Amino acid sequence: MHIHMQTNAVGGDPQSHTMAYHAYYALIAILLVQHVLGHKHVSHSGPLQNVVALPTLAINNVPAAVRQHWIRRANAAVAELVSPCPVSAFGSVIVNHTASTSGELVCIGVNSKENGDPILHGEISAIQNCSAILTDPAGAFKLNTTEAQAAFAGLSLYTNAESCPMCASAIRFAGFREYIYGTSIETLVELGFVQIRVPSIEIFRQSFDLPHPARLLGGVLTNETDPLFSWQFNPDFPCPAGCARGNGSTMCLPI
Repeated sequence: MHIHMQTNAVGGDPQSHTMAYHAYYALIAILLVQHVLGHKHVSHSGPLQNVVALPTLAINNVPAAVRQHWIRRANAAVAELVSPCPVSAFGSVIVNHTASTSGELVCIGVNSKENGDPILHGEISAIQNCSAILTDPAGAFKLNTTEAQAAFAGLSLYTNAESCPMCASAIRFAGFREYIYGTSIETLVELGFVQIRVPSIEIFRQSFDLPHPARLLGGVLTNETDPLFSWQFNPDFPCPAGCARGNGSTMCLPI
């Protein structure tokens, strides 16, 4: 886009020159706006990801009681693999509901940043564990890598707290059928945890170009998940079962 201005067309009058310059730059501004508006991003006409807000609903024929069972299993994974009261009490389980509504456990994972990997959150750990289990030549599934990647489209990921944007994106890239969480990011922040404040629903809304639309169900069993994250920054909050504060420490430690 090129515009040429004839600057001496008004006989050398300074005031006329000023008016001409103002008109010139106003014209450029108008043309630039038209140029930008003429190059809009292509929008996607497909539906947004299916988001479900009520944790009491039976989604994909899976009763709410079954959802609660698997969130409890995610809580238990933390106690099994770390301790009853780790500071980062984030646990995940990956379940197959396609065989039965009650579900079959495929793998588990917990926050393992203490191993030196800063991105090894519970969800990432569970996904990596599942990949290893699905492709294990001596295991129950014996899938090749292509088959293993396709298998995620039939699986559901449960996590006891809402995924950070990194993990929510990983859930979408993996192609899970469902994603179910307990405690919300908003609650984690209120309790003192440092979080990137982008909710999973926003990641799902912006991932419409990806295949395999996923169901999102949040706020499941928060009466049991919230307490796992409530003591770390509040010395007056009771420790989880099997833990206690001792010797003047504000931290909950296994008994």
